[in-house]
Amino acid sequence: MTATLAHRPLSDSSDSLLRFAIRADATVCAGLGLMLAFAADPLSRLSGLSATAEWLTGAALVVYGAVLYVLAAVPLVRRVGVGIVMLNVVAAVGLGGVVVAGLLPLTGTGVAMMLTTVAATLGLARLQYLGVRRLA
Repeated sequence: MTATLAHRPLSDSSDSLLRFAIRADATVCAGLGLMLAFAADPLSRLSGLSATAEWLTGAALVVYGAVLYVLAAVPLVRRVGVGIVMLNVVAAVGLGGVVVAGLLPLTGTGVAMMLTTVAATLGLARLQYLGVRRLA
């Protein structure tokens, strides 16, 4: 006697861009987080933040990247994608506001690193938005 399991495919061609964009975000976040955590002390001298702040930010990004990677596989990825796009935009605006307001003791290099992070976050949010729009 043989048994067959009927299952839905994890994704179809219409949601592949969104899943790719979420996984790209996960990879960038986890990679950046590992770099921040492992190089917290030298990066703190460059950025103006404390080594503890660098390490905690790195650890949070690694966890966030892992969560994003898991969320990229959910069946109703459009809802997840909308939430991630909104979160990325809010994060980018918040980081940009912190830099403009001068709320952190950032060096010139620290400001450049933060603004690069804002640009990358908005770029990934744009790619995710296009993936969500494709599913609309």
